[in-house]
Amino acid sequence: MQSHGQTNPSHPLQEPLAEVAVILTANAEEIMLYETGAGYTPSGNEKLWSNNDFNAPFASGSSTYDTMIICPASMGMVGRIAHGVSDDLITRAADVMLKERRRLILVPRETPYSLIHITNMKLLTETGAVICPATPSFYSRPQTIDDLVMTVIDRVLTLAGFTIDTYRWNEQ
Repeated sequence: MQSHGQTNPSHPLQEPLAEVAVILTANAEEIMLYETGAGYTPSGNEKLWSNNDFNAPFASGSSTYDTMIICPASMGMVGRIAHGVSDDLITRAADVMLKERRRLILVPRETPYSLIHITNMKLLTETGAVICPATPSFYSRPQTIDDLVMTVIDRVLTLAGFTIDTYRWNEQ
């Protein structure tokens, strides 16, 4: 499986990735530093692409990338993708995923939603994208904030087609 987008590099995936590409927006590292106290640190298993580099292979439908995760997906990003505005590498790659009928997962974390946000998410869902809000689950009885965060990460990676060793409702 090939994917692009940032995932938790320390997460115990049970399947090796063929390739991971990471694209950061201009504000991503600044926000990451503010919210977590740490900037982006490559794990060594991914390639970092500039958001302005349209020469990335996944900017074309001829590439073999099959999954894209946008996390977090701002409502501005959701709106640009929903309306076909491909003005940077992230929106172009998302446009490619939609036109090629490949897996596109958007993880918005903003709340509440306006009618414009809901309309844009509806449009993306109708075109084949998966909208997975960054809403943690509680049925696994998480004990820490990290446990809560992992419920979202596990859900997103499961949607991306990975086999994740995680709590599942009423499974033994």
